[in-house]
Amino acid sequence: MISFIVPAYNEEAELSSTLAAIRAAVSGAAQPFEIIVVDDASTDATSEIAEQAGAQVVSIHRRQIAAARNAGACAARGEYLFFIDADTRINRTHVTQGMAALEGGYAGGSARGVMDGFIPLWSRIFLRAFCTLYFGLNLGAGAFLFTTRRNFAATGGFDEQYFAGEEVYFSLALRKLGRFKVLREPVLTSGRKLRMYSAKEILGTLLIMIVGGPRMARSRARLGMWYDGKRERDAAC
Repeated sequence: MISFIVPAYNEEAELSSTLAAIRAAVSGAAQPFEIIVVDDASTDATSEIAEQAGAQVVSIHRRQIAAARNAGACAARGEYLFFIDADTRINRTHVTQGMAALEGGYAGGSARGVMDGFIPLWSRIFLRAFCTLYFGLNLGAGAFLFTTRRNFAATGGFDEQYFAGEEVYFSLALRKLGRFKVLREPVLTSGRKLRMYSAKEILGTLLIMIVGGPRMARSRARLGMWYDGKRERDAAC
């Protein structure tokens, strides 16, 4: 069985499309599958939307992406674990190539991402440079990660010391177990942060994280861009 694990906090605007994309991606697949939405303290209709879409809902109150992913993996019944952010769309290629990689002996993998909608020119330039460096280092993006249950257990899961950057440490842990595959087919993910925050805010936060190192990523209070809960509909009001 394939378990699709979707961590979510106040994702009523994005979740329906994400879950529909998952179902379309596995239509006609030979393996059975399940979709688990981990609702981490949402105050909107996230849980109701997930239930209406036929997903299993796991509720936690941690406000931490690493903890949400781990809770979903704990509830999962599948041998194959696919972690997909609630604002990210996958297609059939991601499932078939991800499964082929795992069955071919890879410890895990990810995919590059492309942003939906309009994003500013500065962010397009920045993303091109960042992705060339990041994926050139063979690291996984948090929006889409896959592995086996056995390998997930061997790594200890996502490190809950961190409130951001946990996908980097998870990728490195998987690479200690074997090869790591970054699929060529990009996932489509929301560019909302690049529309909602200025270049100064985003680049300034990233600079502070680089200078502060792991200590910075252990503080939720310093990571407002990830945890302030803002959504594009709020910014438009």
